[in-house]
Order: sequence, then structure tokens, then C-alpha cells
Amino acid sequence: MDFFLDFLHITVGILIVILAVFSFLNPDRNLVLFPVIFMLAAILNLVNGWVKIKRSGRDRKKQLSGAGLLLFGISLVLLSAISALSIWR
Repeated sequence: MDFFLDFLHITVGILIVILAVFSFLNPDRNLVLFPVIFMLAAILNLVNGWVKIKRSGRDRKKQLSGAGLLLFGISLVLLSAISALSIWR
């Protein structure tokens, strides 16, 4: 599981950086990349929250931290959807 998490962080992190560079170099042309960036960030937060809750055991503080990550991930999914609807509409 640790290898999967590390691999996910590295690949999604590199993808986010590359997409962010492209989107800021020419924002008018690459506007469609913003929902993708938000969705990738949401995936990272949702996976991190899920893993943190699974590994927390009975530690309430870690469970709340994982729930916060899940909540932030869900808000990023919503932001991605709103961004996609406003751009592709």
C-alpha cells in the first residue's frame, strides 16, 4: 500500500505541475486544464483521507484529520465540476 501511495503522489504531482505550467503559459487556450487539475488534486485528497482513516485505528484525532481530507477532496470534486460546467458550456 505504501508503494501505491508513493507512486500516486509522484505521478499525480508531476501531472499537476505540468498541467499547471501549460495552463498558466497560455490561459485562454488551455482553460480546459483547470477542471483536470482540480480533479487530480481531489483524487489525491480523497485517497489520502481514506488511507488516513483506515490506518487510524481508534485514534480520534487521525480519524478527524482523514475526514477533513475527505471533505476537502469532495469540495475539490465539486469545484472541478463547477469549473468544467462553466468552461465547457
